[in-house]
Amino acid sequence: MALSSIFEQQILDTPTERFHANQKRLINCAKVDVNQLMPIKYHWAWEHYLNGCANHWMPTEVPMTKDIEIWKSNKLSADERLVIMRNLGFFSTAESLVGNNLVLAIFKHVTNAECRQYLLRQAFEEAVHTHTFLYVVDSLGLNEGEVFNMYHEVPVIARKDQFEMKLTAEVLDENFSTDTFEGRQQFLKNLIGYYLIMEGIFFYTGFVMILSFHRRNLMTGIGEQFQYILRDETIHLNFGIDLINGIKNENPEIWTPEFQAEILGLVREAVELEIDYANDCLPRGVLGLNGQLFRDYVQHIADRRLERIGLPTQYSSSNPFPWMSETMDLAKEKNFFETRVTEYQTGGTLSWD
Repeated sequence: MALSSIFEQQILDTPTERFHANQKRLINCAKVDVNQLMPIKYHWAWEHYLNGCANHWMPTEVPMTKDIEIWKSNKLSADERLVIMRNLGFFSTAESLVGNNLVLAIFKHVTNAECRQYLLRQAFEEAVHTHTFLYVVDSLGLNEGEVFNMYHEVPVIARKDQFEMKLTAEVLDENFSTDTFEGRQQFLKNLIGYYLIMEGIFFYTGFVMILSFHRRNLMTGIGEQFQYILRDETIHLNFGIDLINGIKNENPEIWTPEFQAEILGLVREAVELEIDYANDCLPRGVLGLNGQLFRDYVQHIADRRLERIGLPTQYSSSNPFPWMSETMDLAKEKNFFETRVTEYQTGGTLSWD
């Protein structure tokens, strides 16, 4: 049957009575519900969508002249260059992993229109982030093969990516369904793996490293773009945690003690992978950063993530980088985008040739 015919049949099969918000569910709702944005039930999802739109940016708005000058000079040590290269290598592929999981797995199985509206926004942002790393590599004249193949060639990056991909394998199977108890648990584990671990733990070491350069007025173009990405990721994480908690609340039977123990095990494994990554990036330490500081930091943020989904903390480590909280604050009085180019082309001025 043609796709248009399927949609027509869905409309014909729709009951004539009006749709009510209390009929909505985050997963396993009637297929017709994905077309029913109004009335909104999950207002938090719509709020995240609006926040994402307010945070809009493009990498090419950020000038790279000073970064190019510094990169071609002798102002950076070999260890400082290693930090920048490792993080470009990790992020360049990690954003694609998140985007693929979002489009091919999460969007398919989330059956709520307002959540899907946000997921569409997030998918665009993942594309912007991937664009960012291409823009940086091209601007600095880096070896694109070296950067974009690190997920194969650098063991600490490969282990992080392999860890995430194993959480996707079942969900990407064409026969996967959330109709079963096991399917709902697997889907929730996927969400925790990608929102709480990948975007909530694996990205934050890199943010601290690159923004430490920015705080010292080094590589400010890359730093500005990482600030924008961090703002996006803050919203991604908040949406993901709300989605995880919402599915837990609507499906309490899947949140078993055994499943909780499995999640704690995954987080502990992720923490060790991230600490290994930090040590690989900082074999001798730079900019006042070292492996022990990142052990404390990764353990600290892991505890914060666990708290937000109702799991017990594991580490009780302090935060050695309190300045990160200000960087993530979406409500800062300072205009975060005051350095951006704001002269966008309107539809009437675009060239369609």
